[in-house]
Amino acid sequence: MRTATTQLGGTGELNWAGNYRYGAAAIHRPRTVDEVRGFVSAAPKARAVGSRHSFNSIADSSGVLISLEDLEPDISIDAAALTVSVSGGTRYGTLAAELDRQGFALANLASLPHISVAGAIATATHGSGDTNGNLATSVAALDIVCADGSVRTLTRGSSPGFDGAVVGLGALGIVTRVTLDIEPHFEVRQDVFEQLPWETVLADFDAVTSSAYSVSLFTDWSGSTVAQAWLKSRIPDGGTSAGAHAAVRTGFFDGPDGAGATDPALRTFFGGTAAPQGRHPLPGVSAENCTEQLGVAGTWAERLAHFRMAFTPSSGDELQSEFFVPREHAVAAIGTMRGLSEAVTPLLQVAEIRTVAHDRLWLSPSYGQASVGLHFTWKPDQEAVERVLPLIEERLAPLGARPHWAKLFTADAAALAPLYPRFADFRKLAEGMDPEGKFRNEFLERKVFG
Repeated sequence: MRTATTQLGGTGELNWAGNYRYGAAAIHRPRTVDEVRGFVSAAPKARAVGSRHSFNSIADSSGVLISLEDLEPDISIDAAALTVSVSGGTRYGTLAAELDRQGFALANLASLPHISVAGAIATATHGSGDTNGNLATSVAALDIVCADGSVRTLTRGSSPGFDGAVVGLGALGIVTRVTLDIEPHFEVRQDVFEQLPWETVLADFDAVTSSAYSVSLFTDWSGSTVAQAWLKSRIPDGGTSAGAHAAVRTGFFDGPDGAGATDPALRTFFGGTAAPQGRHPLPGVSAENCTEQLGVAGTWAERLAHFRMAFTPSSGDELQSEFFVPREHAVAAIGTMRGLSEAVTPLLQVAEIRTVAHDRLWLSPSYGQASVGLHFTWKPDQEAVERVLPLIEERLAPLGARPHWAKLFTADAAALAPLYPRFADFRKLAEGMDPEGKFRNEFLERKVFG
């Protein structure tokens, strides 16, 4: 039987972006849950580390890191209950491929399928869509290895504190197994439109974002147009890629005769024109690693993410930040960012605007409110980015902006606590499940426990 591996003497490992070096004394890679339990109970300080797609120190520890990447995915589908149980270290792309093979689907995916299930839900990572919650909203149950090495199972609807534990920031223990809601397989088409006039987009922002199952707007905040709009439209049962999909039915995704033209040269969307070939969010970058576009129907598993599992995601070296504002402040927040273009645009690779449905998970940025996420993919100049972040946060603060937990931001616990009605309840939950603070780190002390 395979056994755990351990790297001693400091991990020396970088995160995905290369902007953060983990300072833990060792990293363990257990191959069984019993090995996870042993490492946790023996360590004075421990943290789980996932696919390393965090851009700050949230996943680091002054003790040891525990990676679940060597645990078998052990994907188990309950067709009657419409749930799937999976090891927490499994990547979404791996899970999606198996669900798709067996005729099932997840409601949504993030832009990257390369991220781990437990890491993504712990930080409220999300895709887009007016009716789609973040990935954590699909969680039906969690297995958590607690500080003493015991395993605690929390179940939606029956376990006190469940809504606080799902977006848990790694503060409660090591999530070794997750049960997620699933649904029957469905197909999606993806269409990209270019150069949408801001004036037209902002005149009816709700109509824009409701025009497809998932809508993303890409911009650098300068100029008078949105660079790209990515529409992911669910195909009705029995439909075809040229049928009357959600965006076509609205009347906005049409040719001159209003009939939903299939010739890209004839189709428009809120003043934008259909891209004649596949596009990458970044100008001039090949679309080879992006999911298929041009309205070609395909499985949800190969359309809902922006990037393909088989390719290196995004563009390479980058930094990221993201701020969520209540839906009703979307137009004001966009105006604020356009007004900051002179300071922000020179540092950007691209920005993305997405929508997320409200939820009841205590530390989710969409707790109690439908949200619009303003995402920033920065050039890899952390010093310059950290200089501009306080300005962005100051200008968005009157709109109630909440930051993405795993990305770059400056707010501390004192600033964050008023934004989350259950913030104090989460602290009590963490203190109850981890009274000695084994799973706390410098990030959590600054951002949560104060």
